[in-house]
Amino acid sequence: MLKERASLETEVTSYERIERELSDIVELLDLAQAEGDSDMEAELKRSIEALSRRVEEVETSRLLCDPMDGNNAYIQFAPGAGGVDSADWAQMLLRMITRYAERQGFDAELIDLLENEEAGIKSATLHVKGENAFGLLRSERGIHRLVRISPFDSAARRHTAFAAIDVVPEIDDDVVIDIKEEDLRIDTYRAGGKGGQHVNKTDSAVRITHMPTGIVVQCQNERSQHKNRHEAMKMLKAKLYEREMAQRRRDVDERNADKKEIAWGSQIRSYVLAPYRLVKDVRTGVEVGNVDAVLDGELSEFVRAFLMAAAGN
Repeated sequence: MLKERASLETEVTSYERIERELSDIVELLDLAQAEGDSDMEAELKRSIEALSRRVEEVETSRLLCDPMDGNNAYIQFAPGAGGVDSADWAQMLLRMITRYAERQGFDAELIDLLENEEAGIKSATLHVKGENAFGLLRSERGIHRLVRISPFDSAARRHTAFAAIDVVPEIDDDVVIDIKEEDLRIDTYRAGGKGGQHVNKTDSAVRITHMPTGIVVQCQNERSQHKNRHEAMKMLKAKLYEREMAQRRRDVDERNADKKEIAWGSQIRSYVLAPYRLVKDVRTGVEVGNVDAVLDGELSEFVRAFLMAAAGN
């Protein structure tokens, strides 16, 4: 109840602050125009632009209507077709999502990482904590396509790479998920490291396989095997919950983007760096020409358009 109260107070305070600031800007703008103060007018116009962005953020939060939208999120990254380019692309997406989470004031913790030998990653799992983390990040679930001049091609040819992002909500303790111990295969292994003193000397990393569904989760960020197992069980619980919810929604909502082959024709968004520069969301039609800003975590326009489409707006 306290958590819900704090959330509602934050929402009300946001509306009140916007209303108050807008009123102040209108009064000052009238005064500046009456006195012909062009410098003040220019400053107030910048304030209006900043306020407009805040209004968009509030409107975006209004679109979060799924019961799990307010929860923390687990985000998994996996390369697809494209070889080393895809492994590198998966790492770029990991950075993009991490930067977006930081922009939103979320806490993003890397809880599992398997690096690729040549470059990039084979897999990674990010735990993002913050209000509405899942609601905002679920727009990124699916296949992401990259077109660029490959830095791994000595002939400097254009390559296409694919990587998948999966997003599931962290499940609260009051949600009961029945997991039988006999359905689990638990493996421990030595966590990866950079060498030297950073190498984990014990088998603290944990991998859990849920035999009936084939779902595999793993965690290696903690030095304690017990803590890694606890975190892995939370991820498994989240994945089982999401699997059940997806099955229930199958008749009314086609949600197969994250089930498709990680290759051509199944992407939700394309990032073209050559011969031109453009990011286009296939689902909503939103296009952004500033590719560098998008790869640096500026995803608000895509997130907002996705939530509006999902809400039928």
